[in-house]
Amino acid sequence: MAYSLPVLPYDFSALEPVIDTQTMQIHHGKHHGGYVTNLNNAIAGKPTLESRTVESLIGDLASVPDDTRTAVRNNGGGHANHSMFWRIMVPKSKGGGGEPTGELAMAIKSTFGSFSDFKARFMDAGAKRFGSGWTWLVLKGGKLAIGSTANQDNPLMGDAIAGFSGKPVLGLDVWEHAYYLKYQNRRADYMNAWWDVVNWTKVAEIYAAAK
Repeated sequence: MAYSLPVLPYDFSALEPVIDTQTMQIHHGKHHGGYVTNLNNAIAGKPTLESRTVESLIGDLASVPDDTRTAVRNNGGGHANHSMFWRIMVPKSKGGGGEPTGELAMAIKSTFGSFSDFKARFMDAGAKRFGSGWTWLVLKGGKLAIGSTANQDNPLMGDAIAGFSGKPVLGLDVWEHAYYLKYQNRRADYMNAWWDVVNWTKVAEIYAAAK
């Protein structure tokens, strides 16, 4: 198989009470696992696709055959998005939450005015995403930007496909499957709580690599 489901860097219960254990089990094993299976099935027997990283694959959908493109867009996007999502969280007891430091903190302040203003804009983007999708902080043209994408689209797909582009630095899943068991329809409560498990150390590493 070209792609595999990544092992979580923490236990399913580690992000309690922000994200409950059952949601983590279903979200990781069933939803993300399903994207991986479907992606592998879609590109099976196509060596030029199987040999690429998922980021390379979704970042160049024009090179994917017509009969495979939609499956790669949906499932490749789901695999890439979730693989990042698990990495940028950590239990609050092990450093989750708080605020970023260093170059990332300075870039956020320079772009958005303050960390509080950044959070407000990020939350607003998530609240306004109708239906399923993601909210993103990206690096675009050397500057940070906030936006959202529908379904499992990723900013790497570009404006023409995803409606928003850039190199992802931080992403929040606002599909109902990410929060419904605990928060029901209260997406804002989920987004507010999520800040307590953001792994700013990892996000800073991703930002540095994107630069």
